[in-house]
Amino acid sequence: MSAPVQLTDVRKVYGTGTGPGAVTALGGVTYGFEAGTFTAVMGPSGSGKSTLLHCAAGLDTPTSGDVHLTGRSLRGLDETALTELRREHVAFVFQSFNLMPALTVRQNVVLPLMLAGKSPDEAWVSEVIRRVGLGDRTRHRPSELSGGQQQRVAIARALAGRAAITFADEPTGALDTVTALDVLALLRDQARSLGQTVVMVTHDPVAASYADCVVFLVDGQIVSETVHPTAEAVAAELAQLSAGRYSPSET
Repeated sequence: MSAPVQLTDVRKVYGTGTGPGAVTALGGVTYGFEAGTFTAVMGPSGSGKSTLLHCAAGLDTPTSGDVHLTGRSLRGLDETALTELRREHVAFVFQSFNLMPALTVRQNVVLPLMLAGKSPDEAWVSEVIRRVGLGDRTRHRPSELSGGQQQRVAIARALAGRAAITFADEPTGALDTVTALDVLALLRDQARSLGQTVVMVTHDPVAASYADCVVFLVDGQIVSETVHPTAEAVAAELAQLSAGRYSPSET
């Protein structure tokens, strides 16, 4: 059985041709993100981290290669089919909160479930809202929250539906340390206890240390992988990669 998120020789080139106007963001990435795992994707600035995430999530179309989500190829799917697939199987936590200003915290958290025609698990919704530190603000609207608090709502929204796959792009960047660590623990627990596939882009070695595995990119290529990471090991690997000490043959 293929991994819930499977990339096969995925290339992404912005621009056309081979001249200076063409930029290769991904250079033929093949990788499977397995069920029940929490994977961090890291690399120097411009390494292709966010492009990999966007292609894997069906938010961007590869120039070549293929992506499968829960066993279904994204190749050739129109936007309606992609939207339906993501709504059924995928949750997102990105740097933009995308909250509905007229809705309360709780209403924003359950909105994707309601749109998908699913009944929220009220006990679980309350638990994730509490775990992100907003248990006393369920009736507040986004305009009454700080940026960090709005990010917590976005995280709770992603977790509430127990989607098969969660994609997160710097999910703790706007959070205080205590809340950030609690959110990371919750993401890790989601993978381990519910069998979710969690893929997180981060620049923070501490955040990456909560993952089961860290995949490192340089120049659009996966160049190394660390299992059972520690913050110290991740920081050391990033320092080496940023200094250019890697071999493309490692891919």
